Amino acid sequence: MEYKPYVRRANYYETDRMGIVHHSNHIRYFEEARIQFLHNIGCDVKEVEKLGLIIPNVDAYAKCEKTIEFSDLLQVDVKLVKFNGVRMEFDYLITFAETGEAAAEGHTAHRFVNSEHKPVSVKHTFPEIYRKMKENVT
Repeated sequence: MEYKPYVRRANYYETDRMGIVHHSNHIRYFEEARIQFLHNIGCDVKEVEKLGLIIPNVDAYAKCEKTIEFSDLLQVDVKLVKFNGVRMEFDYLITFAETGEAAAEGHTAHRFVNSEHKPVSVKHTFPEIYRKMKENVT
């Protein structure tokens, strides 16, 4: 897959009283970028959910390096770093798109579960999803 980073502007409503993007939004940026990444590799979340497979977040971490302000143009790079068919983990780097300077980095972990929230091994139940995910681990 040709990797395409996720690019977006920081919105005014994401800022706090100090005029900077509130740290909780970094996790949202990670999610937006991850959803695009999964779509790009052929594992569109909406389509995956139609199959009865849910991918909850079970861990999230963000470290702020530099203040993000309203209207800053951001690039979020996503890497699928671990995948075993039941669990997957991603690393993220948010940079200022115009300078390449790091703004934040982070990590999330997810499990595959069914509608009853029971763990699912996509290797056995959804081999095509497993293949696409496995091919994109870095």
